[in-house]
Amino acid sequence: MGSAVERTDKHVREYLLYRGFTGTLKQLDSDMKADKEKGFRVDKIIDQLQQLVQNFDLSGLMEYWLYLDRRLFSRLEDMYRSTVNKLRTSLYRYYVINTIQKGNLEKTQEFFLRQALDLQGQVEWRDWFILPFIPAPEQNPAFGQYFSRQWADTFLVSLHNFLSVLFQCVPQPVLLNFDAEVQKMTSLTEENDQLRQMIFTLQTESRDQKDGDEMVQHKLPLYVQNMDRLGDTELDLVWSQRPSSTTTTPSRNFLSTFLPQGKRTPVKAPPITLGSSPSQAAVGRKESSVNQLAKSKEASQVKAAPSQSSSSESASSQSQQTTNQSANQTTNHNTRHKRIQEHEKERKELLSRPSPQTQESKGEDVDPTPAKNLSGEPPDSSSRGEGGLPVEQPFIKLSQEEYGEHHSSIMHCRVDSSGRRVASLDVDGVIKVWSFNPMMQTKATIMSKSPLLSLEWATKPDRLLLLGSGVGTVRLYDTDAKKNLYEMNISETHPRILSLACSPSGSSFVCSAAALSRSGSADSVPRLPIPVSGQLLLWDTKTVKQQLQFSLDPEPVAINCTAFNHNGNLLVTGAADGVIRLFDMQRYESAMSWRAHDGEVYSVEFSYDENTVFSVGEDGKFIQWNIHRCGVKQSDQALPPDATGPFVLSGYSGYKQVQVPRGRLFAFDSEGQHVLTCSSAGGLIYRVTNDEPALERVLSLGGHKAPVVTVDWCSAVDCGTCLTASMDGKIKLSTLLAQKS
Repeated sequence: MGSAVERTDKHVREYLLYRGFTGTLKQLDSDMKADKEKGFRVDKIIDQLQQLVQNFDLSGLMEYWLYLDRRLFSRLEDMYRSTVNKLRTSLYRYYVINTIQKGNLEKTQEFFLRQALDLQGQVEWRDWFILPFIPAPEQNPAFGQYFSRQWADTFLVSLHNFLSVLFQCVPQPVLLNFDAEVQKMTSLTEENDQLRQMIFTLQTESRDQKDGDEMVQHKLPLYVQNMDRLGDTELDLVWSQRPSSTTTTPSRNFLSTFLPQGKRTPVKAPPITLGSSPSQAAVGRKESSVNQLAKSKEASQVKAAPSQSSSSESASSQSQQTTNQSANQTTNHNTRHKRIQEHEKERKELLSRPSPQTQESKGEDVDPTPAKNLSGEPPDSSSRGEGGLPVEQPFIKLSQEEYGEHHSSIMHCRVDSSGRRVASLDVDGVIKVWSFNPMMQTKATIMSKSPLLSLEWATKPDRLLLLGSGVGTVRLYDTDAKKNLYEMNISETHPRILSLACSPSGSSFVCSAAALSRSGSADSVPRLPIPVSGQLLLWDTKTVKQQLQFSLDPEPVAINCTAFNHNGNLLVTGAADGVIRLFDMQRYESAMSWRAHDGEVYSVEFSYDENTVFSVGEDGKFIQWNIHRCGVKQSDQALPPDATGPFVLSGYSGYKQVQVPRGRLFAFDSEGQHVLTCSSAGGLIYRVTNDEPALERVLSLGGHKAPVVTVDWCSAVDCGTCLTASMDGKIKLSTLLAQKS
């Protein structure tokens, strides 16, 4: 709702300027600055309440809550009154706890003096009047829980969720409904265009396939149709006079060489003599009269033989006739062999050069398969094959939905191991846990006072979420119970938690901690990387204790990305010094390491067979490495600049927002044959090949107006879900259908 209000305010301002109502516009600007509802932006309302608490402004806090109560809460049904009272009580307790934690006891006593009349009759406040007189209230069993960060975060999240639901249920004016209708119509129009394009594609493929089948069954290439000039009629006369045992197989094999291997479909032959060849059935009935003439001659010879058997002269005449016939057959056989050689020569010449007949329209009697196989060029999966036959796309984009609950650039966006939930983190430190099946719905919202840098789902159980901060802590969050289970202090000297990876067994996780980045000269040429110190630690999830620290040779360096293989026996890491390190998790030592990129390594992943490792680095290269041969490349492919970062979002008046890569820059499908990468307007899907180039573009997902900074791919059976998150806070969820060959 907040985004709709912002857009509507913008349109109203434009309208007032267009009409020249400058006085009304000034009053509108003044009212918007004093707007206590913050344009229905829940995050801004929470920030306002926190600011009043931190400034010990009790009067402002009470006045602001009374305004919200009068403006919003009073319109709710009576059944929600108890929830509003609980939130008000928690807010006041949050204020009191803050005054004690900051050591401002005067503000604590001021609160109880001003609220004594209102609170002394309430049961939940009866024991709180002794709070200012307890020496160490945080150790008191009755008040200890209120001094924990977990209680404060739980309260803020509960208040945030309550206000969010409230704003969604508030009746909207017609003007805001108009904005929603416009968005709905726009999305429906785009969906209709996609469906219309799919229908057109399927109709074209069906028509082309039908034309192709008819062409194969009823039409032959031109050089087969014109067999008369190569002596085909004479060959039929010769073969019709030979025994059936020698005519069937050679004739079929001879003409089968003219048809493409994949197009040899059996054609029902007419009921003629055993001596007839398949060429006669394929070409038609053109030589039927000639065959009938040959059969009539044979019949007359056979019938004439008994009438002449009574005389010796007739026998000698028949013997001489048989001898002459044998001589003629020998001569014809030699002539046939010579013509076959000449025909094979002409056929080779015909196929050795590009025939202009293959470039003509579909109405020509030309089989497109030989021309396609002889082209020598790899087929373009996004285009149509020669002869009009379409090349089958590996994926069909069924739908694309948008998740727009974030209001700043996305850093991480990950699907859990079950494929049911998504966790997304933006640069403001707001985490959204949401589901997309059967409908898109926000399950939990996590807000952190300290900056968050990394995010990872646990594997067992998959409801747990690991959150790495910029102050040296890692939190274990339960998304079902919506509360923090543990908060681990990782390192004070290395406060930035850059990467988290949970073992497939779920018993441990790897944590990459780095020191604060040092400033370097950005204008120096050539640019030399400034190494940042780092640690790679292994923590036990059950005991919540550190197990060990890995050795990073030749020097401790910041690890940017980590990934386990399927059973957790291997761990691959990419570092700021451009080195990839492979660790043996059974011995907890480095198995091998090699320099992979010029600059930092941004993202690493194991291949589907886990014999290779893929990496993307600061040099803009997508490289496949053989893990059995240290430092040996399988393939090397340069990616576009908008696929590897740093990502730039330009605004008005020369404003630019620059973001370095944090999340995953590429993700594979379930079979490891296709990879999803970032781009300036949406995700790009490539086919991974063993040839050059290593990546072959297959499909562009599109849909974004800002650069995509992180991706993820969740695959299930034939349908897969691609997640692409951009710098404007939008996350596109594209559902694909894999076409199995």
